[in-house]
Parts: sequence; C-alpha cells; structure tokens
Amino acid sequence: MKFNFTGTGVALVTPFHKNGNIDFCSLEKVVEHTIAGNVNYLVALGTTGETPTLSNDEKLAVVDFVIECAAGRVPVVVGVGGNNTQEIIDKIKTMSFEGIAGILSVSPYYNKPQQKGIYYHYKTVSSVCPVPMILYNVPGRTGANMSAETTLQLASECDNVVAVKEASGNVNQIMEIIRCKPDNFHVISGDDAITLPLISLGANGVISVVANAFPSDFSKMVNLCLKGKFAEANVIHYKLLPIMQKIFEDGSPAGIKAALQILEIAANNLRLPLVKVNKAVNLQLQQLIAEYQN
Repeated sequence: MKFNFTGTGVALVTPFHKNGNIDFCSLEKVVEHTIAGNVNYLVALGTTGETPTLSNDEKLAVVDFVIECAAGRVPVVVGVGGNNTQEIIDKIKTMSFEGIAGILSVSPYYNKPQQKGIYYHYKTVSSVCPVPMILYNVPGRTGANMSAETTLQLASECDNVVAVKEASGNVNQIMEIIRCKPDNFHVISGDDAITLPLISLGANGVISVVANAFPSDFSKMVNLCLKGKFAEANVIHYKLLPIMQKIFEDGSPAGIKAALQILEIAANNLRLPLVKVNKAVNLQLQQLIAEYQN
C-alpha cells in the first residue's frame, strides 16, 4: 500500500470560538501555517484535536475541511480509534476514504486489555481498513502499554499496518521495535521532546504537537536528523526544548492552544472537561516564545 509517513506529521488542534463552536477560519490558518512550515503530513481527529468532545457530524466536518484546505499538497491522516472494536469496524465500513492517506488508531483505552486483546483488536480492524494504518501506543493516556512483541507481530502479519506512533516514553521498548521491525515498517515518535534521540536510534519521524505553532523550525530539525546532521539539529532542538516542555506542563492540548493564541494564529478556547493552562504557565509561555523569537 502506498504511504510515506517519514518526517513531520502534525497532530492538528481543533480551534473553537468562545461559544464552543468549531472555528473553521482558525483551523484553516493552522493548516496553512503548518503546510507553509514544510510539514510532511497532517493528522486530524487525534487527541490534540479534542476528538472526544466532537460530535460525529463535527468530526466529519473537520476531516472534510482539512482535506479541502490541504488540497493535495500534503497527505491527510485521520484518527480512528477507540475501546469498542466492533464500533470502529462499523465506522470504517461506512467511511469515505477519499482524500485520506491513512488512519491513526489509538490502542484501546480504559478497558486495559491484555496483549492478546490488543493484538486481535488491531488485527480485526486492519482486515477491514482500506488505507494504511498507524498504530498508536500511548499508555499514559490509555492505561495499557502495547508491548514491542505485539507491535512487531502486527507489523509482520498485517500488510496495511505500516507504522507505529510510539508515545510510551520507554526507549528500550522503542529500540526493540526498531531493531526487529520489517524494513518497510516505520517507527514514529509520539513525544516532541525525544524526537531527536529517537531518530538517531532509527525512528522515521514524529507526529508532533509543537509543530502546530513552530512547524518550520521543528520540521527543519527533523529533516536535519533524518540526514544525519545532528550537530545542526541539536541547535534547533535545544532552542525549542523549553517551549516543548512548557506546553505539556499543564495539560495538552491546553498548552499548544495557549501558544497558538500568543502567536495570534488561533484563539485559546477548549471544550470541557479541558480548561486553559493556569496563569503562571501562560505567562511563562509568553516569555519563552518572546525569547525564542528574538
């Protein structure tokens, strides 16, 4: 199956108006800002997009809008996951995949399935999915880690399972996946701050949060890493690192939305149960971004 998820993907935010409605004008600004920053692909309806708070109609509207805005300039990946396997299968069977390059599917959350359950979940979903799938392991949010063994088994047995977004933070686990994976299987960083070291170990790129705000510099850093130019990449990495750390200090995507407002790209509005970062973090972000721009 055709795919190229090397480089920088962006986990797009979903901007809202103050009244809670989706702010499509700001979403267009974010899409244009990231594409102008030379990102490689866009990811709609990820965790950063506050997808659990969107209705089904809103999800469809966001996907259609992002595809329209991207206009074929970069691939668009859509988040399709959950903790009800049959529900995901039913959704995939009724989805239109026109303009969708692949799906990002989070490992089942809350239920805390065994590895056997995670394996059969993905195996079953992949059997009905008509586009490439990126597995998404984020145990800090799902409550259950997907082991290296499970990831590698799926990578070997499912032709359309082409990559994993690894956000476990377990470098030993990620190295084991890189060491044993099939040649055409990609390992994607799910943590902005450790993207550089993971690429140095053999990862293929990142699905980034900070690239919503700083796509040009972050993409440049990733591309330098992929070319083996780590001394140059280090300069950008360490310049961005305090901002990357700060945007996750008081919850995500609250931090990146605060940054986007400071940069005058999108208003800082979220849907409950998420709320804005506290005043101290917001002030610190203002200071860090001002220093970064000087």
